[in-house]
Amino acid sequence: MTDRPRLSIGLPVYNGEEYLAESLDALLGQTYEDFELVVSDNASTDGTEDICRRYAAKDSRIRYLRLPRNIGATPNHNHVFAESRGELFKWASHDDLYGRDLLRRCVEALDERPDVILAHADQAVIDGDGQVKVPYEYTLATDSPHAPVRFRSMLFEPGGDDFYGVIRADALRRVKPMDSYHHADRTFVAEIALHGRFHQVPELLYFRRDHPTRAERANPSKRSRCVNLDPRRAGLLHPTPRLLAEYVWGFASAIRRAPLSAADRRACYRHLAAWMTSRVRPGAGERVEDRAPVDPAGLTVSVDALVAGRDGREGSQV
Repeated sequence: MTDRPRLSIGLPVYNGEEYLAESLDALLGQTYEDFELVVSDNASTDGTEDICRRYAAKDSRIRYLRLPRNIGATPNHNHVFAESRGELFKWASHDDLYGRDLLRRCVEALDERPDVILAHADQAVIDGDGQVKVPYEYTLATDSPHAPVRFRSMLFEPGGDDFYGVIRADALRRVKPMDSYHHADRTFVAEIALHGRFHQVPELLYFRRDHPTRAERANPSKRSRCVNLDPRRAGLLHPTPRLLAEYVWGFASAIRRAPLSAADRRACYRHLAAWMTSRVRPGAGERVEDRAPVDPAGLTVSVDALVAGRDGREGSQV
């Protein structure tokens, strides 16, 4: 590995001791090795710091940063990107799992397709034990050469954790840093999609863990989610109309900033208007996590076989 890694992985974490070691094992066991792992500890009060320091002492690819105070999830996500050095970048979550070939396949996809700015792989929702609950098909049209088509698909189609894909860092620098209003990650990824095509690697290599202590479930109200994203919101009122206005304005601002032709810009605004109308209909806003779990007996995929460190967990920890 050169002094300047090709890929930077940013892992923001706060009180992640329950699953952090598993995620670190999965990332450090990747078949693609030319990366740095920037871990930013948001002033954790549990065993997160000890875990990070043990792993950093064993693997020079890890840069462990500990913040003196909790700055919130959104600023911490932006912080790890600001600290990154690679030409490619990927956010990682402390509780998700990653197939051994995830990074290699995504980097290969970007190398083979110069016009693609983000690559990710097929995914499934797993439970706290790492067992698949809901494998799901990627149906978004983010590979379209037409920006309005990509944008409309991201508005109307559920699923797709493209936020956690491998992204060209120069493309990320052209979009506004992620904000801290409710669902700001969706408007953020939509703005990235307005700048270029995505590619979905047709292999199940990413496993998003859904568990009771995950941030979205530990903060059930819109207000608590916003405060978790940024503590500076603690003194603000978060009525639904205000949050919806911030959300819609996020999409509208992304369209305004993006390098679009006048015709494409108008088309995106029309799609946004249609989406706003659709939100008032019953059943709008489906989440993948809310779909019925699959029958484990019918699964042909083994998370333990795909993810580094899953065999003999005791021996895999440093």
